[in-house]
Amino acid sequence: MNKEVLELWPELEWIKDEDLREKTAKTWEIALERSVLTVKDLNTIPFTLLCGPDLKVTFMDHKRSVVHIAKEAGDIVNKSYHGELPVDMDVLIAGAILADVGKLLEYVMDESGKAIQGTYGKYLRHPFSGVSLAEECDVPAEVCHIIATHAGEGNMVKRTTEAYLVHHADFMTFLPFKERLQVK
Repeated sequence: MNKEVLELWPELEWIKDEDLREKTAKTWEIALERSVLTVKDLNTIPFTLLCGPDLKVTFMDHKRSVVHIAKEAGDIVNKSYHGELPVDMDVLIAGAILADVGKLLEYVMDESGKAIQGTYGKYLRHPFSGVSLAEECDVPAEVCHIIATHAGEGNMVKRTTEAYLVHHADFMTFLPFKERLQVK
C-alpha cells in the first residue's frame, strides 16, 4: 500500500478485508497519479466549489468527517436494529473513502491556485469518474454502487443501506454550508 495514501487515509485500517482495503487504496493511488491535485492541495482546497472560494473546510476535512459519521451510523444501525438492517462495515467504509475520489479528475487549479471544475469534470461529474477509477481496481460492485449513488445522481435509483448512510453523511455535512436557514 502506497505510504502517501495510507497517510492521507489512516481510516483504511478500519477495512478488515485486506483485499478490499488494497483495492480501495489502489483507487486513490491511481487518482493521485492522474490528477493535477496533490495531497497538499486536498488538505487546503475547499471541499466544494458550490459554496464560494473562501470556504475554510478543506476537501480532506469534509471527506474524513463523512467517513467517520458513516462509520458511527453503521455501528449504531448494526447495534440497534436486531439484525433487520445489517450494514456491511467494510463496504460502508470503503464506499465512504471512495465517494469523492473522482473529484481528483473533476477539479483543476486555475492560474491563481484555486480549485475549479475542469473540462473533464464538466462532462463527467465525480460519481461517474469515481466508479470508473474503482472498477479499474476491481473494487466490488456494492462499493461502486455507493460511489455512484452518494450524490444527487443517486436519487434516480434505489440505494443500499450502506449507500444511504454515506449519502446522508455526505449531505448532512454539505447542505448546511450551501442552504441553511440563517436568522440575523
